[in-house]
Amino acid sequence: MEKLIQYDQELFLFLNNLGNENWDWFWVFLSHKFTAVPLYVFLLFLIYRKFGWKGTLITVVLVAGLITCTDQLANVFKHVFERLRPCREDFIKDARYLDDYCGKYGFFSAHAASTMAAAFYVGFILKPFYKWVFPFMIVWALFVSYSRIYIGVHYPGDVLVGMIIGGLFGFGFYKLQNWMVKKFLSGKL
Repeated sequence: MEKLIQYDQELFLFLNNLGNENWDWFWVFLSHKFTAVPLYVFLLFLIYRKFGWKGTLITVVLVAGLITCTDQLANVFKHVFERLRPCREDFIKDARYLDDYCGKYGFFSAHAASTMAAAFYVGFILKPFYKWVFPFMIVWALFVSYSRIYIGVHYPGDVLVGMIIGGLFGFGFYKLQNWMVKKFLSGKL
């Protein structure tokens, strides 16, 4: 386990130090939780356009549950594993730390989990109508996830585990939506 932690720290330093001052603003901006609001509004518009009010309402309720699940599970993991964030470690002096706030524990990344969960969930919902949405959402989630390493608040392992858990939750909630539609709306949105 010690060797795995050492590799994660080394990979963090490598990926974090790939940064360039000219791009810092972009990665800090991308990592901010409200940056994606215009994207969310656009996706809601696409969902409404294809599924109407009932489908949009189901989607909004399930997205709220999805984000709550990934966020709260990340909090449980953080307090169980108590793995310090890179910005709390002594070696941060050899890295680039760009955030205003450094939480105490970082395993696993709630940002990575939530964005990947949303990418899978919304991507699968809209994939039959807009083929480009799923790959776009995955790329967006990968960028947001990497931003957490870039700004110095998560290890690559934190991000990878968050992305895997988020993808699983996103797919699970997509299946839940399919079941709910069949059960409560006679298979029609």
